[in-house]
Amino acid sequence: MMWAAVLLGSAACYLLKALGFVVPERYLDKPVVAALVAMFPVALLSALLAVVTVGDGMSVVVDARLAAVAAAAVALTLRAPFLVVVVVGAATAALIRLL
Repeated sequence: MMWAAVLLGSAACYLLKALGFVVPERYLDKPVVAALVAMFPVALLSALLAVVTVGDGMSVVVDARLAAVAAAAVALTLRAPFLVVVVVGAATAALIRLL
């Protein structure tokens, strides 16, 4: 069911992009439209991250993946380079799985 929501959101984004070629420009130059279009990729990637992190079939699972994403989020908040963020997340997951 979650993947259906992700696919539906992806289809909505594609439709919105396709409408850009058909809808007159005066409707698309509004700040509200620009703000919504800018938010769609972030929302879709966030939903995908949530599904992959805590989803296991039709159930929610809290395991090392959630701790790894939390550790990576902390590293991102501290403005660490991308490679450091990946290593922190992987090391956190490995340490929790080891314990």
